[in-house]
Amino acid sequence: MSDVKISDAVLYIGVDDREIDLFESQYDVPNGVSYNSYIIIDEKIAVMDTADMRVSEKWFANLEKALAGKTPDYLVISHLEPDHAGNIKLAAEKYPEMKLVLNAKSAAMLPQFFDIDVADRSVIVKEGDELSLGNHTLQFFMAPMVHWPEVMVEYEKTEKILFSADGFGKFGALDTDEDWACEARRYYFNIVGKYGAQVQALLKKASALDIKTICPLHGPILSENLEYYIGKYATWSSYEPEDEGVLVAYASIHGNTAAAAKKMKEILESKGAKKVAITDLARDDMAEAVEDAFRYNALVLAASSYDAGVFPCMEEFLHHLKAKNYQKRTVGIIENGSWAPSAAKTMKGILEGMKNITLTEPVVTIKSTMKDSDIPKMEELAEAVLK
Repeated sequence: MSDVKISDAVLYIGVDDREIDLFESQYDVPNGVSYNSYIIIDEKIAVMDTADMRVSEKWFANLEKALAGKTPDYLVISHLEPDHAGNIKLAAEKYPEMKLVLNAKSAAMLPQFFDIDVADRSVIVKEGDELSLGNHTLQFFMAPMVHWPEVMVEYEKTEKILFSADGFGKFGALDTDEDWACEARRYYFNIVGKYGAQVQALLKKASALDIKTICPLHGPILSENLEYYIGKYATWSSYEPEDEGVLVAYASIHGNTAAAAKKMKEILESKGAKKVAITDLARDDMAEAVEDAFRYNALVLAASSYDAGVFPCMEEFLHHLKAKNYQKRTVGIIENGSWAPSAAKTMKGILEGMKNITLTEPVVTIKSTMKDSDIPKMEELAEAVLK
């Protein structure tokens, strides 16, 4: 069991997974991920979510150690995604007297994941309902589409703990020493980012609560400087830029477009850009590129033409941004084409399907290799992006 201290009555029983290569089969997690689960020991004992089946043995060992021979009264189900709900059936079979606390949407979805009949053991809760455990009381708040429709969070009123489901989560095992914001940002925009309005609605509910500790389903328990974390979520979910800066994202076949992108970075810096990040969409982590696109207020796309369209990794990047509700940004375009440049038209077509995107002029068209004669237009583009 990870050495995580919450309180005498609220214990951490989650498991770090450092063997996983791709979270949700798509996100690189070089430092692994934690599957957080908790238990409240009181007159009645409540287990707060389970864990992924990848760590079933360790999770049950942690649970049994925390129970110290007792039997849980409740299993609270915040979210049915398998990385948190994987052991519901095994736990229900192991503790036949344990009741399952869930909302109506979770109850309807549960049979899709498990062949179990728990209707007579289910406690169906709705917005604002409370469950007394003795000295501790759980209050339930629905959080639909953060980021599944059945999600709910729980507020423990005595110790003022918010069990926040996937909210305030991050990649990385708990024993990883790294900056919270970087991996929490990558996690947020790639997993929850589409649902900013729903996150805002949950933050409004949370603002009415006196929260001293946040216990997410991934990442560290948060108990200090909560205004910082809540502030990040307020910024991210409103789609406002977090920092003033520019991401230069390029898709290059033979290196010529890459050279133009790197030159563009130099030009932007020479014209006073506070921060310029650059990413090779063919080689760098796509999720990090998405993260940086949301982090900064401006974006420059540099791409090769390909099959009368745009080089595939650029198209993939733009479709990721569109799916995650990319908006409120300034975007400049550099295209490369040896005989029939087509990248700009394709990129514009995708960008025009996004909200509140300001496309700058001029579009810079490079024919095969960047020339000195291209520099003035690139400088003009940089000035337009930085306005």
